[in-house]
Amino acid sequence: MFFESRIFRGWYIVMMLLWAALFAFLCSVPFLLDHWHYPATMILGAFIAGLTPEGGGAVAFPVLSVFFEIKREMARDFSLMIQSVGMTSASIWILTRKGNRLSTYAPVLLFVPVSLAGFVLGMTLLQAIPVHVIQALFLSLILTFALAYVSSEHRGERRLLDTKTPADLALLGAVLIAGGMCASLFGTGADIVLYTLLVTRFRMDEKVATHMSIMLMAALSILGFGYRVFWDGGITDYQVQTWLCAYPVVLLMAPLGSYILHKLHVEWMLRAVVALNLFQMAYFNLKNPSVEKIAWSIGLSVILFGVFWLSLARLSRERVVAAEKV
Repeated sequence: MFFESRIFRGWYIVMMLLWAALFAFLCSVPFLLDHWHYPATMILGAFIAGLTPEGGGAVAFPVLSVFFEIKREMARDFSLMIQSVGMTSASIWILTRKGNRLSTYAPVLLFVPVSLAGFVLGMTLLQAIPVHVIQALFLSLILTFALAYVSSEHRGERRLLDTKTPADLALLGAVLIAGGMCASLFGTGADIVLYTLLVTRFRMDEKVATHMSIMLMAALSILGFGYRVFWDGGITDYQVQTWLCAYPVVLLMAPLGSYILHKLHVEWMLRAVVALNLFQMAYFNLKNPSVEKIAWSIGLSVILFGVFWLSLARLSRERVVAAEKV
């Protein structure tokens, strides 16, 4: 059952009471009605965050940045803020579920500080990149990942992370730093690149890798949110109010996505994600079209699809070879 864990039930009740108090003091029903698109966006975004290796920002960032033309920095911050609730809620549901071994997810404790270093590095060095390039990069990232994810036979079987060589550790560290840098631009992305590495290089079980990517992005979202509040001082009252509008939606929908992941064959949902990402990419290029936008979109998509496809297809080939030897 979805609410079988006492810890998760307690978490959910406490967080809803906290939301009610914050909403009463900092927000209002008229503001919520005027900004209905924030919680509406996160109904799908949070569900995807719990169901797949893509965070809720995979929907929130392009919808806010491209469709509603909200400043890229504000769309990134909203992604971080909302994932700090939704993906944390999904993580707690996963960790308190009966039958899960907590030791399986212990490596996440080491992943987080490395990704945070990448986030800080990205906040320091990458923020001057033109907005249309960042938008093209993000849309290419989520579209090509989803295409490769759905179309390749990449299912691993290991439930524990096994790093055997210094090269494994170096690659893992580089990917985690790159993921943190992605999060500094989009508010998400660290989960996608980590998942890809776990199921290819380390041949981990798909669901375990998804759970680990969710936990990493949850922690990085909390820390990134904190960085923006306490270090940059960049979070406005308006952003807090929009966060409160979507807060109760993601608190429920993200763990619900994780619950569905355990119950259903989810290929249909993943194909819907691909269709959504294709629409987002098309809208981005058709709205105020330019040769530069199209060139960046096509070039980045080709490169990233090649990276994801080769990475995920490698696992499939290795499994076929292993089966032939048996």
